[in-house]
Amino acid sequence: MIRVALVEDDAGYRTQLEEYLAQYQREHDESFQITSFSDGDEIAENYTARYDIILMDIEMPVLDGMSAAERIRQKDEEVVIIFITNMPQYVMQGYKVDALDYVLKPVTYFSFSQRIARAISRMRKRQEKYRMVPVRSGMQKLRVSQIMWVEVQNHDLVYHTRSGDIQSKETLAEVEESLNDPAFFRCSKCSLVNLEYVDGISGSDALVAGTLVQVSRARKKPLLDALNNYINEVSK
Repeated sequence: MIRVALVEDDAGYRTQLEEYLAQYQREHDESFQITSFSDGDEIAENYTARYDIILMDIEMPVLDGMSAAERIRQKDEEVVIIFITNMPQYVMQGYKVDALDYVLKPVTYFSFSQRIARAISRMRKRQEKYRMVPVRSGMQKLRVSQIMWVEVQNHDLVYHTRSGDIQSKETLAEVEESLNDPAFFRCSKCSLVNLEYVDGISGSDALVAGTLVQVSRARKKPLLDALNNYINEVSK
């Protein structure tokens, strides 16, 4: 599921772009969840990083698209932004907010579909994140999605990954802060689990990829809540 925010004050254009997205879904076997906004202030106010792609008009009555994008970038460095505009003189400013591209009005389906394809390609490249882990021999590149859980063992930190264990001299707090990922949950002072690999809760333990990982009493309910939220998000 690709989450798309469509920010356009003109109802006619908004409907047209929704129809273009529906056509692209059919032709390319993609799945979009579309949230529409009629002005830049609607998306920028209380923004949370929940979108993969934002299609943003520039000229809007309350908050223009460029200003909205600047606010969004303060909270979300990853979302792919495409401007849709009849004002080509503003295109160069798009580089300041790392906009991928722009589409000039009137929008044709051909030009729109090309930009959407580029946006999806960039989004998927960004989705796979890596982390450089300090190990005894130097540094090791680790794919974040491969981390099942991280725990403290005898003053060392151990990454349990799908391809084996990696020992590091980092602290668990440093790892949690650098990941800054809602898929990871601190279930005790010694363990950080990837919710993707949590198969259930058994007593005071979480079942993580077939292994029981202890959960502190105070963190059990928050873990259950986080796991439910995570399942709901990935199922959308």
